[in-house]
Amino acid sequence: MLTDPLFDRLRRFPDVEAPNLFAVDAADRLILDEAHTALETAPRGTVVVIDDQYGALTLGTAVRYDASGLRVHQDSIVAERALAANASRENLADRFTTHALDDRLLRGARVVLLRLPRSLSALTEITETIAAHADPDVAVFAGGRDKHITVAMNDVLARSFADVRASRGRQKSRVVIARDPKPGPSTYPVRETLAELDLVVVAHGAAFAGPKLDIGTRFLLEFLPRVAPAASVAVDLGCGTGILSAMLARKHPGLQVIATDQSSAAVASAAATASANGLADRVEVLRDDVAGSLPDASVDLVVCNPPFHIGAAVHTGAAEKMFASAGRILRPGGEMWTVYNSHLRYRPILNRVVGATTVEGRNPKFTVTRSVRNR
Repeated sequence: MLTDPLFDRLRRFPDVEAPNLFAVDAADRLILDEAHTALETAPRGTVVVIDDQYGALTLGTAVRYDASGLRVHQDSIVAERALAANASRENLADRFTTHALDDRLLRGARVVLLRLPRSLSALTEITETIAAHADPDVAVFAGGRDKHITVAMNDVLARSFADVRASRGRQKSRVVIARDPKPGPSTYPVRETLAELDLVVVAHGAAFAGPKLDIGTRFLLEFLPRVAPAASVAVDLGCGTGILSAMLARKHPGLQVIATDQSSAAVASAAATASANGLADRVEVLRDDVAGSLPDASVDLVVCNPPFHIGAAVHTGAAEKMFASAGRILRPGGEMWTVYNSHLRYRPILNRVVGATTVEGRNPKFTVTRSVRNR
């Protein structure tokens, strides 16, 4: 198989790399195999790849079918950079272009290769966008690992496509194939008011927790009146829909807040949330990998509700990467306020990479800590 040597060389970098984390899996291979006939006959410029994790679908298509003019959307900037790095190493960077999830990505598309997101709301926004803008003869090959594919995903696809069927499984993976799009109104972004905060929240499909207030953020919000009263610049690291950013800006009128996340859906949501609450001039959004583009020692305050998994794998690497970034961007004496599941015991890591860390609050599930940057 032409792609086997390629797949052996693909890396996850700049994402977390570890022995139990892989750049290519059986679902990538099955998607390409199920789409084989469609890809063989697809005219140039009519193949779209959505949420390729590290480049297996995009670069596999380029190599196996000598394809060019591929259009790609990845919600994660880390995945986007991983694809770019792999493409550069393989001299395939000219085979694809990167797009937002919109009509320019999907106009005239005949084949769509999709890694199924775990979130039904993310899948809803994706499938509605495909149905609205792709060619009427489009075929969608949406695949993932069996343990993450649910009957509800078939139902979501069936709302936007008249013909939906599942492939035979292979190596604990499966592909759902959808044809005959049924264009309809867009569900996303959604807009809801959180009465307990008197805050309007706007959420795209792939944004964590949607328009709701997750319980970790709710606990951290209790501490906002105490955070860095003299701070002038704050970063909401992993901002999601921007609830923490908006509440920081509201409670501390002299504070400029940078809401940053690796997800395009998240930063679009955070920008819309800030605007909906009259805070657009105080909240700047930044799509970035753990605030990597911010200068060293440039901010006074970081707030963070980190993830405790990477994709499907329980892994602390993403949180540790965020903590190290906070330690880098905080000025001496600056503060990091973090909320996390108590069983994860992040305090020693925070002590090491940020600074002296104290427990400021604990409930039956979560711990809130304050770390002061070493001088």
